Amino acid sequence: MAKKVGILFGMEDTFPWAFIDKVNELGKGEVVAEAVMIDKLEQGADYGYAVIIDRISQDVPFYRAYLKNAALNGTYVMNNPFWWSADEKFFNNALMSKLGIPLPKTVLLPSNDRPTDTTETSFRNLKFPHDWDYIFNYVGFPAYMKPHDGGGWKSVYRVENAEDMWDKLGETGQLVMMLQEEIVFQDYYRVYCLGKKYVHIMPYEPRNAHHLRYATTHQTEGKELEKLLKVIHDYTIKMNEALGYDFNTVEFAVKDGIPYAIDFCNPAPDADRNSVGEENFAWIVENAAKFAIEKAKEFVPGKPNISWGTFVTDNIKKK
Repeated sequence: MAKKVGILFGMEDTFPWAFIDKVNELGKGEVVAEAVMIDKLEQGADYGYAVIIDRISQDVPFYRAYLKNAALNGTYVMNNPFWWSADEKFFNNALMSKLGIPLPKTVLLPSNDRPTDTTETSFRNLKFPHDWDYIFNYVGFPAYMKPHDGGGWKSVYRVENAEDMWDKLGETGQLVMMLQEEIVFQDYYRVYCLGKKYVHIMPYEPRNAHHLRYATTHQTEGKELEKLLKVIHDYTIKMNEALGYDFNTVEFAVKDGIPYAIDFCNPAPDADRNSVGEENFAWIVENAAKFAIEKAKEFVPGKPNISWGTFVTDNIKKK
């Protein structure tokens, strides 16, 4: 019997169908792919998938519950729904600081508005005022402010000074924000990483309109470029091994030859043909299909098959 690969997705309309077609082409009848269709979710029930690629559960809690149930039955879910539920960007930064990855200086800010069902007493452990002189001197201005667990460039602000930061923080409601040093870069890269081993480095210009962000090229040249790309490749592998993500993008801003990791928690990264371009689209479709087939062939019904990063597994080994 053929092993099934499913893909769970929302509004995107180029990658999912191309991925399905590529798996069905390369799987040669031994592995087949389809869009996941759910008409019921019974506790503990196995719905027959060897692999599911998750592109949407960050926005739909019902889907996240479905994927956790699938993982309990041995389905290899990309990305691990348990870890994805627990993870966020500020923790990622803290972890990378321990791994020696260059990072912009970053601090976490309390939310501007109190969370629902809290009072002043709920914050008796939070010192008022914060040490704002230290924070502003440490990060410096201009800086960027972004949600500590967000994505998709939502609620990202460039702030010129403390007054500008206070004004924009007032727009963020209950969001917990990071304040992050601005890296004035010469090169910028977005990097696909699949299976913690397959890497595709793409020049990227975040200041361009969304559909033109991949319409750029390297500013570094020659041997320096070769060295830079090797460092970015190795950092990308190291970061995803620690986090355990099988489908992720990492972003690097390059200043004075040093690649600073800017964003590396993108477990449902953009893979749309219209934004990433034909070459990058072809790479992600081909390699995502190959990796899904690889994992499907390893599938054993009922056997737990969850990918955990070294941060988790190394700590378990120490117990």
